[in-house]
Amino acid sequence: MAKNLVIVESPAKAKTIKKFLGASYDVIASNGHVRDMPKSQMGIDIEHDYEPHYITIRGKGELLAQLRKAVKKADKIYLATDPDREGEAISYHLIAALKLEGKNYKRITFNEITKNAVKSSIKNAREIDMDLVDAQQARRVLDRLVGYSISPLLWEKIKRGLSAGRVQSAALKLICDREDEINAFIPEEYWSLDAYLSANPALKPVCFHYAKDKVKKEELDQVKKEIDGKPFTVSEIKVSEKTKKQPLPFTTSTLQQEAGKKLNFATNKTMRIAQQLYEGVEIKGMGSIGLITYLRTDSTRISEEADKNAKEYIAHQFGENYVGEAKDVKTGKKIQDAHEAIRPTNVELSPVKLKEQLPRDQFRLYQLIYNRFLASRMAPAVYENKTVYATAEEHKFKASTSKVVFDGFMSVYSLDEEKEEKTRLTGLEKGTTLTCAELEEKQHFTQPPAHYTEALLVKTMEELGIGRPSTYASTITTILNRRYVIRENKNLYVTELGAAVNKMMSDAFPAIVDTEFTANIESLLDSIEEGKLEWKVVIRNFYPDLAESVEKAKESLESVKIADEVSDVPCDQCGRMMVVKYGPHGKFLACPGFPECRNTKTYYEKIGVACPKCGKDIILRKTKKGRLYYGCIGYPDCDFMSWSKPSDKKCPKCGGYMVEKGNKLLCASETCGYTCEREKKENE
Repeated sequence: MAKNLVIVESPAKAKTIKKFLGASYDVIASNGHVRDMPKSQMGIDIEHDYEPHYITIRGKGELLAQLRKAVKKADKIYLATDPDREGEAISYHLIAALKLEGKNYKRITFNEITKNAVKSSIKNAREIDMDLVDAQQARRVLDRLVGYSISPLLWEKIKRGLSAGRVQSAALKLICDREDEINAFIPEEYWSLDAYLSANPALKPVCFHYAKDKVKKEELDQVKKEIDGKPFTVSEIKVSEKTKKQPLPFTTSTLQQEAGKKLNFATNKTMRIAQQLYEGVEIKGMGSIGLITYLRTDSTRISEEADKNAKEYIAHQFGENYVGEAKDVKTGKKIQDAHEAIRPTNVELSPVKLKEQLPRDQFRLYQLIYNRFLASRMAPAVYENKTVYATAEEHKFKASTSKVVFDGFMSVYSLDEEKEEKTRLTGLEKGTTLTCAELEEKQHFTQPPAHYTEALLVKTMEELGIGRPSTYASTITTILNRRYVIRENKNLYVTELGAAVNKMMSDAFPAIVDTEFTANIESLLDSIEEGKLEWKVVIRNFYPDLAESVEKAKESLESVKIADEVSDVPCDQCGRMMVVKYGPHGKFLACPGFPECRNTKTYYEKIGVACPKCGKDIILRKTKKGRLYYGCIGYPDCDFMSWSKPSDKKCPKCGGYMVEKGNKLLCASETCGYTCEREKKENE
């Protein structure tokens, strides 16, 4: 019997595919990449047209020897790595590492690991797509040029072990810019007014909101004065029907966002579990099967067969009126339509059927993907909205209610922003007189922009064209692992180290951190994939400017290198004045007599302001995760802390302490709201 060899990336995938293909096929995993550029050097021959130098990855020798033995026994070889640029590049490197040139080999791809998809791919085997390979090579070479050119400067200027990356530096700048916005934000006071009205004193009053938004206190007081004791009349009733469209099926980006919001999954966790669901899970009576389609995609397209099967399932389970006619649309000019959206491979395998067979996290993610896909094939939801306006002395107040007339897709998938309002507005007609039981005023302050969460950062990166579906999770993981950013209660905060790296990158390499530049690079990579551009043209145009920036940065960074700052703390071992040093965990005091004297001390960075609680010095501190804040040097006896820098000025309105916000001073009290201009210091 003729022997066929299929080479895949992971053992889990190999196990699933072997079951479909039978005894005439051997299925072996390469465990990902087998060749790469060396870690110890750049690995790019700049003098010879940027030719990359590839070597066998350390630890892969034994695996490659096994693969070579299997190749010798095989009559035909199928390269079945993932159906994207990176997968195509892995197949390309397997050809070189296994010396397949001249042998009978083909490339196969499938969007889902099911029996039909795998067998169909073998019937449609093809040659290696060198445009895909070249797009991946261009990405790797660009990233290697950036990382290996700039990282040594970070080591010299800040500390060893840091890294710069083309996409990660742009993502870090997004987070730093948002932090700057938040820190400079000045809240503005505004007020709201609620009137509790009733047509019948025996019934519970209904809350009507003053129709104007963000009212000043003076205007509010005037309104209260004018309507005090006056009757309210129902002046208008509006009833409308609202249709809520069904959501699109998941792309990589939207899956990461929803899994973050609904399941509290980090992006790398979402991708890891989705990979498991794609490659194959053991199901009783069925063996190992892939439960979802390929997880790296930015298309919302669904195959005709999957669409037909889903609609038949919906009609049977929910009724014909729940079947939708939605068309999948592509949003944004940079969408690649190579793969379907992420969906279940078999709509008959509902989450309920699999609940007892899947680990908790796999079940929750599968349920999310399944329900979102099913919802995308269903009819829209229909709401009835009712708004009643009540007027007193020409001042309008309104109350609204909404109810679901037809739940449609919401019978399986709820959207967070859609909430049914239960306000009781029955029995009211135009002209009905209402009495006011109570007027309630509330003070509010405008809120700063929200901190980035992983979900919001992924959404922003996608909107700006920074990175691609396969890079979002790895980019975020990198900046977290490097301690440039920390995650607290879902929010991402820049550390002192991250701020220092971002400042250097922004000063010395503004193009690298520029979001438009980074997005333009992604467009060029797409052009390479489409065969419209030769990959080395991009490198030739990119590297000379990078090399020039690196040389300029070397000169400027050396010229601004600052000597150790001398503190006012004497060394208690030799009497010398200790100096401020910067270590892996931040600043510390060290004796300048090193190595004769190795004395070190904790460094307290005083800001020259007394603690409002106890009068001791306020110092700059860090949380355990590395986020900066201001606290009392007397901790734990004094628990004062502030995220914003305290000022030595007292609030003239309430007497409390004030904090610096850009060029303003703001009262720290949430209910005071006093602000004034801040006097600039001589060194600013």
